[in-house]
Amino acid sequence: MIMKKLTLSLVTALSALVLHAQATSLVQPGAKVQKLAGGMKFTEGPVWLPGESKVVFSDIPNSKLMQWSKKDGLSMFRQSEQANGNILDLQGRIISCQHAARNIIRIGKDGKAKVLTDKFEGKRFNSPNDVAVWKDGSLWFTDPPWGLRAPHEIPGHWVYKLDPETGKLEVLIKDLAMPNGIVFSPDGSRLYVADTGGHKRHPDPKYHNYPDTVTCYAVSKKGKLGKKLFTIDEGSDGMAVDVEGNLYLTHGQVQVYDADGKKLETIEVPEKPANVCFGGKDYKTLFITARTSLYQVQLIHAGAMSLRKK
Repeated sequence: MIMKKLTLSLVTALSALVLHAQATSLVQPGAKVQKLAGGMKFTEGPVWLPGESKVVFSDIPNSKLMQWSKKDGLSMFRQSEQANGNILDLQGRIISCQHAARNIIRIGKDGKAKVLTDKFEGKRFNSPNDVAVWKDGSLWFTDPPWGLRAPHEIPGHWVYKLDPETGKLEVLIKDLAMPNGIVFSPDGSRLYVADTGGHKRHPDPKYHNYPDTVTCYAVSKKGKLGKKLFTIDEGSDGMAVDVEGNLYLTHGQVQVYDADGKKLETIEVPEKPANVCFGGKDYKTLFITARTSLYQVQLIHAGAMSLRKK
């Protein structure tokens, strides 16, 4: 009788835990991670184009920007110079970080590309990796050497801020080993920057043993970078944020944290993810670029991009 009661209590407790997990999950009830397309070499940088109902993303080694839509499936969007991170500016144009060209370009609605920046103080970037757009239209981007096939010209791996209209460029952060993914909170008051850890390709040996982290910085109302607020002891490649401020990292799987750095859940993907973005009609679809493929999963909250005025 005692064993029966203990077993019943254990089953009840486990059932309660399962129900609680289901109730608090950010994945829509019954939704599964779904593969949309495969056969690529290394996918990255997904960005949703709402006017065309499609997601554009990088296939870095193949030097192509690919596109996928429910209507037409997978096809090539355009050639690139090993594009990595992509995002839309406030006018809905694609901003693309290119490894091989070591620059950042803007792709107009007419399909023409314009180089926005490729040097700092006359020295070529390493290989711009990922970019975020603040509410004034400025571009904040990371510059590790993952795509660099030549000696460093700049003596570090830094985070920059670019005014795309004037060309003014400033260094924001110099003390990260391998700055990678970058994203703002929905209101722009916080900046999250991933550091994919120490690496012997860094020109300064003191950075060779740095850990993987994501650091949250305050951002002033005038767009000035402030103090560090906290650090998550987990790295990430690309990242995305939903309307509630929850942060979606790509570290082994999709790891979800709240706005203050508390771990919420893990979304498992068949291949190791490299980047994520929100899209779909209601912006509740999380698109995931993972090695050779593109995946999606339906979530409870919409992405922060949905807050932009149409």
